[in-house]
Amino acid sequence: MHMEGYRCLVCDAYVELSHSGMVCPSCGGNLDVVYNYENLKSVIRNELSLHAQRSDIFRYLPLLPVEDASLASPLHVGGTPLYRASRLGRRLDLDRIYIKDDGMNPTSSFKDRAGAIALVKARMSGAKVIAGASTGNAGSSIAGLCASVGQACVVFVPESAPRAKLIQLRSYGARVIAVRGTYDQAYDLCSEVSRRHGWFNRNTGMNPFTREGKKTSSFEMWEQLDNGVPDRVVVSAGDGNIISGIWKGWRDLYRVGLIERLPRIDCIQAAGSAAIVRAIEKVRNGHSGSASSILWRDVVIDPVAADTMADSISVDMPRDGMAAVRAVIESGGHAVTVTDEQIRQAQVELAGQGGIFTEPASAAAWAGLAKMAGQGMVRSGETMVCLLTGNGLKDAAKIEPALPALPVVEPDPSAVDPVIRDLL
Repeated sequence: MHMEGYRCLVCDAYVELSHSGMVCPSCGGNLDVVYNYENLKSVIRNELSLHAQRSDIFRYLPLLPVEDASLASPLHVGGTPLYRASRLGRRLDLDRIYIKDDGMNPTSSFKDRAGAIALVKARMSGAKVIAGASTGNAGSSIAGLCASVGQACVVFVPESAPRAKLIQLRSYGARVIAVRGTYDQAYDLCSEVSRRHGWFNRNTGMNPFTREGKKTSSFEMWEQLDNGVPDRVVVSAGDGNIISGIWKGWRDLYRVGLIERLPRIDCIQAAGSAAIVRAIEKVRNGHSGSASSILWRDVVIDPVAADTMADSISVDMPRDGMAAVRAVIESGGHAVTVTDEQIRQAQVELAGQGGIFTEPASAAAWAGLAKMAGQGMVRSGETMVCLLTGNGLKDAAKIEPALPALPVVEPDPSAVDPVIRDLL
């Protein structure tokens, strides 16, 4: 294993590998896993070739914080498709758009990447119980992965979580606890209960290993683009952990010498849950120097009262917000917000013109790309990857108001003709 320690994303302190906690002992900030990049430069290609026969995330074992994959779930996590979205791109007058469809993971969510690494780390530590807070996807992910190896799992969810997600989550046999409150309150409750009982806390942001699983999506994009680098990766954000993971993946590839440039990372948030976008705007408005001169410990992310139909990105206080802010600013990406109506329309477009049915939080990324294209913020000729993070069946009811009325006819051919007149 090439992991050698951690670095705090707030105060920049280096933390030794022997640190037993999950946050910075100096300031309480989130930690970023650090590898011995200099050593990796000379061996990375050979070591990657040793695992090239795998098609899941553990094909990238040299760049992961685990010794081997022997404690991993048998479920196939990662290796999701990257589609050239030509028809969708024509609507935006953009000719090099790709869709990375992570709804194809075992529990139909990008969160399986984080859960797969968290599960291995928990089993390595001998944890009796893995706990997590979720609006549905992260909980379903860790519950499904735990079910595949017989690991005890407890998930805290807000009572308002979508019914379809709760059914999926409960079907895996996890202990599910509904909290009368918001996701943020469920998160805090999970963290406190985990601390009291010594459970392995999988919570996004607090657990640095979730970012390590999520970064594997960038490794796959690189391979699927024939070892190429896109100009932009467009990502929706709630807690911020996915966007920070995507940036970490590209930075790791750069640091070990596998790529010579980095993409811009564009952050898309629902207008009703935009703490990260607001923080980015505040930093940019108050700082004229380079990203490297910013004192991140002085940056403040103000909480919001989240209100959006996209439950997976509905967050009052983004728990990995600082890492997400850094990802966008360091990469030179855009930060935009989209309305619920724009998100719903993006769902319709992705399904009707791209053949991909995706949940609202996932469709927000496409809505943001469409908004950026309409405002001239992206150029035709740029290679762009739009990351879709969850299958639409997880919350199918949200798209229905935007769909055409369902015709009902008598079982008579003549009754069908008025309905299909435009096709005749």
